[in-house]
Amino acid sequence: MTHYFILLFLFACSLAAGIVDTIAGGGGLITVPALLAAGLPPASVLATNKLQASFGSGTASVRLMQYSHTPVKEVLLGCLFCLIGATLGTVAVMCLNSEFLQRLMPVLLVIILLYSIFSSRMSAIDQPARLPKWIFMLIFGILLGFYDGFFGPGTGSFWVISIIFFLGYNLQKATIHAKVYNFISNIVALIWFIIGGHVIYSIGLLMASGQFIGAHIGAKLVMKQGATLIKPLFICMVSIMLAILIYKTYF
Repeated sequence: MTHYFILLFLFACSLAAGIVDTIAGGGGLITVPALLAAGLPPASVLATNKLQASFGSGTASVRLMQYSHTPVKEVLLGCLFCLIGATLGTVAVMCLNSEFLQRLMPVLLVIILLYSIFSSRMSAIDQPARLPKWIFMLIFGILLGFYDGFFGPGTGSFWVISIIFFLGYNLQKATIHAKVYNFISNIVALIWFIIGGHVIYSIGLLMASGQFIGAHIGAKLVMKQGATLIKPLFICMVSIMLAILIYKTYF
């Protein structure tokens, strides 16, 4: 009975995470603690989480692009540089200490939170771009891809804010693009975890089904509600993520 209760609990958490992550990012704040609570060792928690998260981000990416009629060629350049960055980051994490990034992360999230609250650019209307798209993708595709492969928390939030600030996309469009790029870095990290033998497939695939359903629901909400739903939930998730990281990092 206890075993089945744990599986039901993990499925419910992945379903909720799929909805939240599609709309605002931060689904890992739900699934990682749930996997830890289920008693999985830390390496298996990270690896299994990447498996189920890849299903969620992949489903959300496909649905959001279909609903918004976003052409594939519009995201190809970003995917390429993100792939390169995530590969470098995943290899680097095996050689380097991530303590510096852990301490830098809360500072960066404070900046994101303040920008999210006070910026008028986080709206339903496109704004003028501050960088040519290819330069932005070269810099941030590699940088954020590297970060996701190396450390991970908050990657989707960084993508959304960076796209809005430098490319001038509206909040809905930025969310769609961010989800695609996040999916690419998830897959790269997952491949390395599979090679390392850390993935627990039975739990990962169960949670993947929850992520799949949740991502469908979340994608419909994004397209129906747009900025009116995304911005408050985005600010809420970044705030929670920030509080958790500050506590873990500094206390």
